[in-house]
Amino acid sequence: MQNRFYVQVFSLIVLILPFVVFSAAFADSHLKRGGTLIFGRGGDSVGLDPALEEDGESFKVCDNIYDTLVEYKDGSTEIEPGLATSWESSEDGLMWTFHLRQGVTFHDGTPFNAEAVLFSLNRQHDETHPFHGVGGSYIYWIATGLAEIVDTITAIDEFTVQIRLKTAYAPFIYTIAITPFSIVSPTAVQKWGNEFSNNPVGTGPFKFVRWDRKDKIVLEANDAYWGGRPMLDRVIFRSIPDNSVRLIELQQGSLHAMEFPNPDDLQQIRDDASLELLSQPGMSIGYLAMNMDKPPFDNHKVRLAINHAINKSAIIEHLYQGLGIPAKNPIPPTLWSYDDSVEDYAYDPELSKQLLAEAGYPDGFETTLWALPVPRPYIPDGRALAEVLQSELRNVGVETKIVTYDWGTYLEKTKNGEHDMAMLGWSADLGDPDNFLYFLLSKSSAEKPAGNIAFYRSDEMQSVLEQARATTDREKRISLYQKAQQIFHKDVPWVPLAHAKQILVINKKVKDLKLHPLKWRYFRHIWLEE
Repeated sequence: MQNRFYVQVFSLIVLILPFVVFSAAFADSHLKRGGTLIFGRGGDSVGLDPALEEDGESFKVCDNIYDTLVEYKDGSTEIEPGLATSWESSEDGLMWTFHLRQGVTFHDGTPFNAEAVLFSLNRQHDETHPFHGVGGSYIYWIATGLAEIVDTITAIDEFTVQIRLKTAYAPFIYTIAITPFSIVSPTAVQKWGNEFSNNPVGTGPFKFVRWDRKDKIVLEANDAYWGGRPMLDRVIFRSIPDNSVRLIELQQGSLHAMEFPNPDDLQQIRDDASLELLSQPGMSIGYLAMNMDKPPFDNHKVRLAINHAINKSAIIEHLYQGLGIPAKNPIPPTLWSYDDSVEDYAYDPELSKQLLAEAGYPDGFETTLWALPVPRPYIPDGRALAEVLQSELRNVGVETKIVTYDWGTYLEKTKNGEHDMAMLGWSADLGDPDNFLYFLLSKSSAEKPAGNIAFYRSDEMQSVLEQARATTDREKRISLYQKAQQIFHKDVPWVPLAHAKQILVINKKVKDLKLHPLKWRYFRHIWLEE
C-alpha cells in the first residue's frame, strides 16, 4: 500500500509540475523590458551632486544615479541593505560598522570600496579634505547634526568602514540612508571638481547621459547594476512648470507620469480611462516663514497677528481641493509624536488687527511675500497661494508685494535670509520627527546657508531637540517632541499652512510605480506595458 501511495504522489507531481513551471514562466514573461519612461515635473534640478543639494527636484534624479550604504525599502520607512550588506552598532550606540558589498563598480568603471565611502563622507565631514567645500556647502551634513555628531570615519579594510559618533544619535541609521549621503565616484569628483554636479557618477541603477537645462535630464540603464539591470532602457525627467500643460502632454502621450496636477483637474483625471491617479497621506508641511532677523517679525505679537489673519480652511478647500488638511504643528499627523492637543490659532481678523496695534502697528505695515516659483508636494500653486495670502493680510492692514525667482535662486536667497516672509515646505527624508524639527527649527540650522529660514533661535527648543536625538527611548522621544511642538506653537516662527496628500498621475501603461511615504522616486523596478 505504501509503495502504491508513493507512486500516486509521484504521478501527481509529474502531472502538476509542468503547469507550475509554465505559470512561473508566464508570471515573468508579462514583464516587458526596455522602453523610455518620460516623467513630467514642475521644475528643473538645481544640481546633481547629492552632498550639495537640498531640493526635491535634484534628489529625485540623484536617487536613481547613486546608492547609499543602507536604503529605504520600496513603499516603506524601514531600512534594507544598499552598498553595505550588513552593519552593527556598539552597545553605547557610538560605533557603527558597515560591511560593504563587493564586486560593485561606479558608472565610470572604477571600483566601489571603503576608500570611496571615506572620500564621499569625509569630503563633507573633514575640513582638511582636499575636496571639502568644492562646489558648495553641505547643508544636510550640517542640518541633520552629523557635522557635530560624527567623530571619525575610518576604513578597517577594503570592504569595512567604521563611523564613530561623539554622542548617541537615535536616527543615525535612518539618516545615513538619505540622498545627501550617497556614495560618489572619487575619480569623477577629482576629474570634474566644481563641475561634478553637472557630470554625476554613482553606482545606481541608471547612468547620467545629458542635461538640457530647464528642459530635460536623460538617464540610461546601468547594465552592470549590482541589484540587477532596470526594466527600463531610459528615464527622461522633463521640466514643465505649468501644471495644465503637463496634464495635456500626459493625455496626449508625450509623458508617462506627472506630478502636482492642478486640484481643479482631478475630476478630469479620474474620468480619463487611460490615466490613473495615485494618492496616499503625505509626510509634509507647507508653511509661511517669518524672518525673525528682520523687523517687524522679531515681534511676537506681529507673528501672532499674521497667524490669526489667515483662513487655512478656505485655502485647503479652494487651493488644495480637499487634498490636504490645515496644519497647526510643524510635523504631519502621519508622523509619530504628533501632538493633536495643540489648539490652532483661530482665523480672527479683528484679533489680528488688535495684536498689530498692541505691537505698535495700528495702521499695519508694508512687507514682501515670497511665492514659490514651482509646484511642490506641500504647496501645489505658489502664485495662487500668494495672492490669497496677500488679500487676507491686506484685510488686517498688512500690504505685501509678491516676490519670486527661479527655483534655485529662490532657495539660495531664502537660506541666506534675504526675504521678509517666504513660503516653503518640507517633505520627510526619513520617518523621524528629528528630520523636520532639527532641520527646520534648531539654532544650528539657523546658520547661513540656513534650513531654518525663519532664523528662529530658541535655547529652549535647541535643548529639547538635542535631548530627543540623544536617547533611543521611544516614549521619552515622543514626550520631548511633543514639548517641541508646544514651544513652536508658543513662539510662532511660521504660519503652518497645510499637510498635503501625496499624489501622482500616471498612464495606465506604467507598471510597478509605487508611491513612497518619504517621497522618493525609484524607477529601477518600473516597466511599460505595450
